[in-house]
Amino acid sequence: MNDSTLFLAGNTPDAPRSDRPELLTALAADLRRVDYTLDGVAGLLGESAYRALNRDQIIPALLATESALRNDAAKGGPANGENTASALAAVVRLWLLAEPQTRETLDAALPGIRSDGLVELGLLMSVPGSDLPGAGQPAPDLLQARADLRPYGWDSNEDGSGGAELWVASDLAAHQQDGVLRHDYVLGIGQASTTLVQTTVRRHVAKALDLGTGCGIQSFHLLHHAEHVTATDISERALAFTRFNLLLNAQALHVDPQHLADRVSLRLGSLLEPVAGEEFELVVSNPPFVITPRTVGEPASGQFTYRDGGLPGDDIVASLVAALPGALAPGGTAQLLGNWEIPAGAEWHERPKSWIGPDADAWFIQREQVGPEQYAETWLQDASESRDRMHYRDAYAAYLADFASRNVAGIGFGMIWLRRPPAEASAAAISRFEEITYPIEQPIGPHLGAAVERSDWLAANSLADAHLLVADDVTEERHQRPGAEHPGVILLRQGAGLRRTNLLSTELAGLVSACDGDLSVGQIIGALAALLGGSLAGEDGFDGDAFRTRLLEDVANLVSDGFLVPSEPAA
Repeated sequence: MNDSTLFLAGNTPDAPRSDRPELLTALAADLRRVDYTLDGVAGLLGESAYRALNRDQIIPALLATESALRNDAAKGGPANGENTASALAAVVRLWLLAEPQTRETLDAALPGIRSDGLVELGLLMSVPGSDLPGAGQPAPDLLQARADLRPYGWDSNEDGSGGAELWVASDLAAHQQDGVLRHDYVLGIGQASTTLVQTTVRRHVAKALDLGTGCGIQSFHLLHHAEHVTATDISERALAFTRFNLLLNAQALHVDPQHLADRVSLRLGSLLEPVAGEEFELVVSNPPFVITPRTVGEPASGQFTYRDGGLPGDDIVASLVAALPGALAPGGTAQLLGNWEIPAGAEWHERPKSWIGPDADAWFIQREQVGPEQYAETWLQDASESRDRMHYRDAYAAYLADFASRNVAGIGFGMIWLRRPPAEASAAAISRFEEITYPIEQPIGPHLGAAVERSDWLAANSLADAHLLVADDVTEERHQRPGAEHPGVILLRQGAGLRRTNLLSTELAGLVSACDGDLSVGQIIGALAALLGGSLAGEDGFDGDAFRTRLLEDVANLVSDGFLVPSEPAA
């Protein structure tokens, strides 16, 4: 075990410093004073400008902050350090909109740390040439952001342990700076990060692993339900950002800045190498899953570490999926996001299925599938590589040639859940590969956890003896042509979770309508068999055994998918 990065990351070149606790304390107090929070920023900008900013469109926010500054100026301007709209507007313009600010403005808005402290922490730098005289007058001493620093948080009870209000530092995004992103770029709060946050099943664990931590988003959530978190990354800059964010938000994350290692271990290294031989109850990972063309002899410095795994095709996800069960304690789970290649003429799940060993439970949900062209466009734009036309042309062509070399017709993206079976289990019991591309409830993690519990319940109990209820969020639809005696289509729909729809046969619809907890499944099937076929012994050509077997299979699927639930869950 090597925790040396905990100390080295306090002053990593080109990353915020975290070895000045008094400055971090002052910064947190100042940000709180000006209400630099999710609600505070939304209130300042207004709903439409705030939504636009979340789409990386900054013009509405620029206009809103300019209006706030004019209004305060008309009232005589803010007092030094006073919580006013202009102070918050200056902070929003500095970090969210990457607009340089004068030292005087920042000293007034953030009087505890002041501009000198922000420069010392590595969060700001002078605008080149801003202190040179021009037109016979000194130019304002302008400062610009070296890093993005933005509010982040979640509501109370999101993971069963209360909410949090945080500030998260990362590298400036593509819309905040010119040129192609640096190759050791540290990603901030992106869509993939929040997707994994919403997907993770939150349960109390002793040891959790955040594999590929980036700026630390997953670790912040883990600290609310894990006694100890190990965060790994191949980038020393990423670990420096994570350490900075942990210490800036120490109070909200319930960590002691003087004894950070008691709750968090930061490890430098690739994938599972930094934790070789260790086992965890929960692993989460937003790995560098992007499929990027590789060239012979290409150095690691030519890759974007936040997204490129350095292996051809989808090998990075394949190798991680195969190796993760070995890093789990019995009953431990892993959740990650990933891309997978879909060869021409193949089903999307064929490759992912081949990655799963016999001793691992697995559940893949494909959320999206795109062609090679759209995939290339997405990731070239992501790193601002479209700004140089010739580079864009060559890189686009390299993507298409790379996919063509492996006969790839599509690329899938989705959520992956893995489990090492509990010690008492004889073998893996869950193997689900499904495509769900429509909108689902968020956060989805609690519903995924409930689905796993139902699968375990099915494996441990006699379904025929069970008493079931229709889940609270389920509704029934019946469709029939005008004048028809019976409906031609009967549907069950879920209003929550994965929001599935299930087409029912007449007999299955009858069984569901009788699931009020009074009769067992076996008793209901017996009554239906007597009504529809005479007897289970096969009178009048009715095959009672086949009828019973088919209905039990159908009911098991309804329980697994959450349409029906046990009236008394197993202890």
